[in-house]
Amino acid sequence: MPDRCVIIAAPHTTNWDFPLMLAHARVCGVKLSWLGKDSLFRGPMGPIMRRFGGVAIDRSAPGGMVAALAKELNERPVLRLLVPAEGTRSKTEYWKSGFYRIAQQADVPLVLSFLDRSTRSGGFGRAFRLTGDVRADMDVIRAFYDGKTGLKADRVGPIRLREEDAPDTSVA
Repeated sequence: MPDRCVIIAAPHTTNWDFPLMLAHARVCGVKLSWLGKDSLFRGPMGPIMRRFGGVAIDRSAPGGMVAALAKELNERPVLRLLVPAEGTRSKTEYWKSGFYRIAQQADVPLVLSFLDRSTRSGGFGRAFRLTGDVRADMDVIRAFYDGKTGLKADRVGPIRLREEDAPDTSVA
């Protein structure tokens, strides 16, 4: 596992995904950092959340989030940033593209992780560099997640980004 990377957390269908993935990573000897809304880091819980790898995100100002996280990845010698690609535990038509844009701007590899209810397993896939061809990169991601089901299978939507519907899927 690279020292600096973005890790997709999918499928993300319940609140249990988070503690299960942290436990799985710990068993595998992988120290993860994860995104959490800034309110989780206020008061006495702040130091605890940071100790467990939390990185506070101000969701009221999303415009600079990708650049700020890319900067964090470039400044820290070790940062394995776990990002729930779906952005919610509900079924959605599109994944959020933040994971893609963060990895691309920081020029770090993307790692695919999973918790699969059907096999009662979890794991980490290979690290790979994004090409900038969104559709081709998402084809790699779709192939990895094919057949993997979340804890709540009815909450898993299609694996695609809005950018794939655009005529030119290369990202500069």
